[in-house]
Amino acid sequence: MDSDSLFFSLELVAGSGNTVSLEQKAALQTSLVILKKNYKFQRVLFWGKILGLKEDYFIAQGRGQDELRDRKYLYSFNCMDWFLLPAATDSMASEVSKAARGRFIGDPSFVYERVEVNRKSEDGAAEDGVVNKVKEETRLSVTVHQIDQEVSVVPRGSFIRNHLGLVIVNRSFTGLSESESRKLDSFFHFREPKNPKQRFVLQNGELNPAVDFLDVLSDDVPKGSWSLQFEFARRVLVLRSLLWLGLTFYHLPRTPQHGYVYFGDGTKNLDLPFML
Repeated sequence: MDSDSLFFSLELVAGSGNTVSLEQKAALQTSLVILKKNYKFQRVLFWGKILGLKEDYFIAQGRGQDELRDRKYLYSFNCMDWFLLPAATDSMASEVSKAARGRFIGDPSFVYERVEVNRKSEDGAAEDGVVNKVKEETRLSVTVHQIDQEVSVVPRGSFIRNHLGLVIVNRSFTGLSESESRKLDSFFHFREPKNPKQRFVLQNGELNPAVDFLDVLSDDVPKGSWSLQFEFARRVLVLRSLLWLGLTFYHLPRTPQHGYVYFGDGTKNLDLPFML
């Protein structure tokens, strides 16, 4: 959610338990402005908080000229001092999947270790094994990137791709109607499109390529991985992810106000297909 409307936005998602203290709100309001200036970001968003056993990670997202591709993430423990996260890569994701288990500790220098058994003897005892190691800072970067790739949400029309190919905020976006807000087809994943069906439709010219260049939530597998509700006397649309519990998106119909935030332990709900 945009740092310029942080106080207002956090109130709209408080029904999910997504909240911070007044002191933390005040610190965020100040530090994110400084962050934007120091790193020369076009916009700074409060991404959310990942809960740890010792400390919690507050996450900020800085965006450059291209809102979709030019993104950096930073973390803080006190909402004032921010540290840049390394960009997540496939090799980092592989390291994390092999070594990291359980809850976040809250220490970026903590090293996870896990022994991978290569083969076993006839009596079942492990003979050889590889020790996989990964730092929690790497795990944090991969987790934040994965959540953004799988469940970041924007309303249809809120971003456009201009003639230079850059994804920018649509200043003429005035919000979805109430009837549009009831449909998952009206909401997109804010990531590079992965759905071949969506690209096929674009090639046939049935949709506006400047607007409909992202994947729609209604194509997500498994079906039923989103909870859609109206709150605050039916004035606010709230989407909650059941795949990454703690991700909440809000939108005020007929206004440009929208955003998402994550408050959770950074673990994916792998049991979801069996719960639906």
